[in-house]
Amino acid sequence: MKIATCKQLASPELPKYERRGTVAFTLIELLVVIAIISILAAMLLPALQRAQWAGKRIACLSNIRQFGIALRLYIDDNHGQFPRRSYPGRWPQQLYNYYAQNTNLFRCPSDVRSPVTYETDSIHYPGDAAPRSYIINGCNDYFIDTGTPFRDWTSFENLMFTANAMKENVVQLPSSTIAFGEKLTSAGDYYMDILEDGGNDFTGIAEQSRHDGSGPGTHSGGSNYAFMDGSARFLKFPTSLDPLNLWCVGASNQLAYAVSY
Repeated sequence: MKIATCKQLASPELPKYERRGTVAFTLIELLVVIAIISILAAMLLPALQRAQWAGKRIACLSNIRQFGIALRLYIDDNHGQFPRRSYPGRWPQQLYNYYAQNTNLFRCPSDVRSPVTYETDSIHYPGDAAPRSYIINGCNDYFIDTGTPFRDWTSFENLMFTANAMKENVVQLPSSTIAFGEKLTSAGDYYMDILEDGGNDFTGIAEQSRHDGSGPGTHSGGSNYAFMDGSARFLKFPTSLDPLNLWCVGASNQLAYAVSY
């Protein structure tokens, strides 16, 4: 009896729950784990999407801020004058050296397709020919206020091509007057012309809903803008046009040309 007891003590049999071996999940356990992972993924994906969209909006804001800074540098170097309206050699080409010739800045990361631009001569006018998500303020109300008769758009546009460049001191509210904004991907226009063909640039050219909404043209979310003082910020739809038209350089015109939504 003593010998048997010693053998038992020398090599005791492990209880079943302490035996070494492969432990496998049951089918029910695997299904529970998969269900938990699916729920977590469903909860996290919208947050990840929002973070991605926010990143693109911030990158776009950085781009348009660079153009605002380039415009200020141009004005300082040209006796307080804005870029003259010209063709060819529009504002992207005139500001070419001021944004370090980086034409990648012209495309907003949220523009899923290559944005349209009208210039095709990328050799002589690389700035104008670059795919472009942005437009500059055409400052139409300034030229109207100078006493220029507005007969038809063609004659008015020709006058802006030949008129003296606008000076910065005519902008009454530089911190709340838009210098650059976003345009529709499908539009190749270079200027935000508030009086073209009755004002079609409000709805046919300007993009006010590129970010943080249901998508371009949906009257939701908002877009990025650079202002005459060199600042840049995001504006929700439709605050660039309603209750004040921030594309107008005259303070009274911002109310007179406002668009109600």
